[in-house]
Amino acid sequence: MNLQALMKQAQSLQKDMMKAKEEIDQMTFTGTSSFVSVTVKGTKEVLKVSIDNDNLSSDDKEMIEDMLVVALNDAFHQVDEMTEKKMGKFSSMMPGGLF
Repeated sequence: MNLQALMKQAQSLQKDMMKAKEEIDQMTFTGTSSFVSVTVKGTKEVLKVSIDNDNLSSDDKEMIEDMLVVALNDAFHQVDEMTEKKMGKFSSMMPGGLF
């Protein structure tokens, strides 16, 4: 296989990867554990936190849900920053970058 064919294959793979990432970014996912459910976008942005517990007042429940959204999004942001710090050097080695 010559270099030109290899580069064309790499560009095609990169295009396919970007398309798949865009599709995932548009999806929503819901995780559950006991009486808590969390809905997130494919970009790891928290959309909704629900707590199903009759022992909490309505105001307490809403405040806890909001605090969980903020805390989860902060943690995801830290993951993204570390990923960029550790993986960013690899993207500069690839034509057009992968990350």
